[in-house]
Amino acid sequence: MPELPEVETVVRGLKPKVAGRTIDRVDLRRADIVSPPGVDLTPLLVGRKVADVERRAKRIVFTLSGGARFYIHLGMTGQLTVDAPGAPDKPHTHLVIDLTGRPAAQIRFRDPRRFGGVFWLGDNDWETGLGPEPLTLTPRRLAVRLVNTKRAVKIALLDQRLIAGIGNIYADEALFDAGIHPLAMTNDLTATQTRALLTSIKKVLRRAIKHRGSTLRDFVDADGESGRYRSRHRVYDRAGEPCPRCKGCVIVRIVLGGRSTCFCPTCQPR
Repeated sequence: MPELPEVETVVRGLKPKVAGRTIDRVDLRRADIVSPPGVDLTPLLVGRKVADVERRAKRIVFTLSGGARFYIHLGMTGQLTVDAPGAPDKPHTHLVIDLTGRPAAQIRFRDPRRFGGVFWLGDNDWETGLGPEPLTLTPRRLAVRLVNTKRAVKIALLDQRLIAGIGNIYADEALFDAGIHPLAMTNDLTATQTRALLTSIKKVLRRAIKHRGSTLRDFVDADGESGRYRSRHRVYDRAGEPCPRCKGCVIVRIVLGGRSTCFCPTCQPR
């Protein structure tokens, strides 16, 4: 599932191409991708200007003229691209938004497995249920949030109410970088470990953004290009390979909270 770096990459490619343009036409091909059910996007979007595009957690948030908002969540296989109207239409394209201006452009949302979707917010709060952004989080604030929850740190990092935007890939990578075992309990982490964890989270996320995210299978940016960070993963999806740090141990895979979790038992002692 696309995480913070992938969504940030899409937003950075999308914003300069669509911000300031007016929505001219909406072609919704599957009504079941829209929430709340029954919302008719066409009259809500046509004639409105795209005032801004930004990321919040794993959401791509569009602010329209007048202040109403909607967001797109990519789910597992979603792709949000800007294409020329004459470009070939890929299978499983569920929403096409035509924009005025030159060059002619369309926002296209495709999602083969339909775990993503379009969520109309209107004037409602778009931050409900989301924790703070990791890139602006302070060690003190993280410590407070961790000490108040008693669970494995890997599971805690995946909780979007605790910290927003981190998923399976970057939780594994950050814990390895910080030398923290994924089964370590959050309320047992020392102040030094908490600071190291936050430093590693920020470092890993920024590196992934720099390399335009990780493409495991479906992820592409707003131009349809794959991310380049997968080759730089140090533990994620590398079970059985030598540890890139200590060289003397192999990466181990366990299932934690229903999710694959990879780590080095030597570099991340429990």
